[in-house]
Amino acid sequence: MDEKFKQRVQSRYQQALQRGERFWPDSIYKDLLVSLGLFLLLIGLATFVGVEPEPRVDPNDTAYVPRPEWYFLFLFEFLKFIPGQLEWVGAIVVPGIGVTVLLLLPFIDRNFYRHYSKRVLALTVMGVIVVDIVMLTIMAFAPAPAPEQSAIKSMQMWAGLIIPAMTLILLYAFSGILKEPASQRKTMITTASIAAIAIIVLAGGSAFTLQRNAPPKEKVAVAGTIPEQIAQGEELYAVNCTECHGADGDVTVIQGVEGLDGKVVTPISSKDVMYTFTDDTLFNIISDGLPELGMVPFGTASGGELSPGEIGAIVTYMRYTWDDRVEVPEAAQGGGIPALAEGEVPSYDVHIAPLTKRYCVSCHRAGKENNNYLMTSYEEMLNTGDNAPNVVAGDANSILLQVIQGHEVEGKTGTINIMPPNGKLLKDEYVDMLIRWVMAGMPQTAEDAAAAATPAP
Repeated sequence: MDEKFKQRVQSRYQQALQRGERFWPDSIYKDLLVSLGLFLLLIGLATFVGVEPEPRVDPNDTAYVPRPEWYFLFLFEFLKFIPGQLEWVGAIVVPGIGVTVLLLLPFIDRNFYRHYSKRVLALTVMGVIVVDIVMLTIMAFAPAPAPEQSAIKSMQMWAGLIIPAMTLILLYAFSGILKEPASQRKTMITTASIAAIAIIVLAGGSAFTLQRNAPPKEKVAVAGTIPEQIAQGEELYAVNCTECHGADGDVTVIQGVEGLDGKVVTPISSKDVMYTFTDDTLFNIISDGLPELGMVPFGTASGGELSPGEIGAIVTYMRYTWDDRVEVPEAAQGGGIPALAEGEVPSYDVHIAPLTKRYCVSCHRAGKENNNYLMTSYEEMLNTGDNAPNVVAGDANSILLQVIQGHEVEGKTGTINIMPPNGKLLKDEYVDMLIRWVMAGMPQTAEDAAAAATPAP
């Protein structure tokens, strides 16, 4: 650096000082404004965009692939190109070298120019690195290539590792070999540009191909709010728990359940349970079961079929339904089985489906001893069963109406016992609802029910 250049730099420095601003309060004020803007942006994104909820962690799910946050996805993808025994190199050594170089950059790069046209090496190197990081992130969002997709794997390897590494070596080599500034600048910019285009084409092409050929991803329904958890828990309880504990959790003696018939149990809706058992205790009981009492485990970690999120929903439903110390959220009130208004005709969709889901589906579904009478849909309720039809439009002597009123019926396959089998009949209002539905012609939709309630001219 000659004397004239030093004087020029000093002169510009003095001019910049004269035009400068004070750290307090000028710079601090600007920093606060930018911080406030970023904070409002985050609040807006969280409020109006949000994050797609995921199910609770299931330690028994061996198919789950843990993934980091998006800002680490590039490293997550980069590690796929490193052999397993050398993973520590990609996870520790390479990032460590990068951070060290950044810390030592003032000592490594002795270039005293600040204008971008004078800092070609820094700009081309960082340009290639940034392009590689962006494309690695994009590849990480795409599905992983199948073992037979070797061409896709090669494209990703070249885009994510080989081309960037070779380009960085060439750029540093050109900076040392080429002494003429114009030639050096042109060669390095051309090299970096070609490398960036190649990375984008290969990485983008592989990601697009994988995404286009990927099967549709099944969306997992996750109950996020308390009302959603209560609704999900009510449905799961009806299917998995009603058979033994009853729809209202008040069964004291299990009846009609093979292997448990006659077993005395504590009503799970009682204060003895709801006041003394914490949510964690209820969760563990449902998940692990009580083998000494004949209760099988329901959690996937213990060999059952319910995920932790589903068990949590059942616990939430039990707590908000039977614990009188807990206030039910307003949004969850009014759910369940709608009451009939004076003169209203019930419909399957609005009234009967919630009723059967709560009191009947636990037994009357596939895989249960139920004379093959299924009640999970309108068509099943009307047409299935060894004694079909169990309900006949306008027939007060239909089998279903007889057994829910406490009468045993002789069917094609033998005696049909009263329902529910636990000996506790449905509430009168629900019996009346089913009778009125059958006598009105068993309308399926609310529109059908309204038409049935309208007297003929």
